[in-house]
Amino acid sequence: MDAKIGALDVCKPASNEVGSLPNGTAMAIQNSVPSTVINSSEATLGRHLARRLVQIGVTDVFTVPGDFNLTLSTTSSQSLGSPTLAAATSSTPATPLMATLALVASALGGPNSNDYGTNRILHHTIGLPDFTQELRCFQTVTCYQAVVNNLEDAHESIDTAISTALKESKPVYISISCNLAGIPHPTFSREPVPFSLSPKLSNQLGLEAAVEAAAEFLNKAVKPVMVTAQDVSTMIRNGQRTIIFLINNGGYTIEVEIHDGPYNVIKNWNYTGLVDAIHNGEGKCWTTKVRYEEELIEAIETATGDKKDSFCFIEVIVHKDDTSKELLEWGSRVSAANSRPPNPQ
Repeated sequence: MDAKIGALDVCKPASNEVGSLPNGTAMAIQNSVPSTVINSSEATLGRHLARRLVQIGVTDVFTVPGDFNLTLSTTSSQSLGSPTLAAATSSTPATPLMATLALVASALGGPNSNDYGTNRILHHTIGLPDFTQELRCFQTVTCYQAVVNNLEDAHESIDTAISTALKESKPVYISISCNLAGIPHPTFSREPVPFSLSPKLSNQLGLEAAVEAAAEFLNKAVKPVMVTAQDVSTMIRNGQRTIIFLINNGGYTIEVEIHDGPYNVIKNWNYTGLVDAIHNGEGKCWTTKVRYEEELIEAIETATGDKKDSFCFIEVIVHKDDTSKELLEWGSRVSAANSRPPNPQ
């Protein structure tokens, strides 16, 4: 898809108030969301973060569910409605870190607040009692970093991060301890101070020239359909006699055992159909789906017998709760560790 350039003046605000709409339909940012009285039991940190993002015009949030942010994902999505702006992202430490560096606001689920100041080696870390590795990565590419590991100053830290992003037009980093997102606090039930920041003036001619140059550069780029499918394509092209088993349980079982939610359900693809499409009649390829033990035994016999000179792809469809007792125990332990309430100060 080629990059398209629309009229640049349609997004020009009608006033200097952040949140004002174009062409004379001004709206103060504090009025972009109807003022409501929040029940003290519902005034959680996660809901506060979501409410503040909505108030500055965020309409889309891209979440990568992970061990440390499942509660944050749940509480924030309840306030955002259907979490659908590349202005905000939520993830767990380390795993998708580099993929989120270019976004405007990145909120990560951090270690349990009780773990700060300890020598514990935590899951999803580099094997050292160092909880600042993500912070150091983001310091070089963000204009402000907030590490929220207590509720007393969480309100101020989050608001400062968001207002700094608006003022500087640069990304910010917010880390929230995994055990704090669902806890209410009096500061979150108050009507928040409205953001009031004047947008920077822009040179219209310079902006148009910059967009033209960027679009021309993007349109020259090669546009791959699916990078990850290239490995299967290469295997078939090189005549490899590989046998791949895809275990399809329709979800993210490890995360289900830690903290279940709709974000753990993966859209089911026709995986064998995808491989058949990549095959496209060129080379030797055989695919099949199996649901029962007898079908699996037969598929393995075929892959190692009649189709042993082919690339073989076997999709094994299993129940989403079909897992080991070790994983069940591990999931409950991680859930308990992540949800430990903060120690009294």
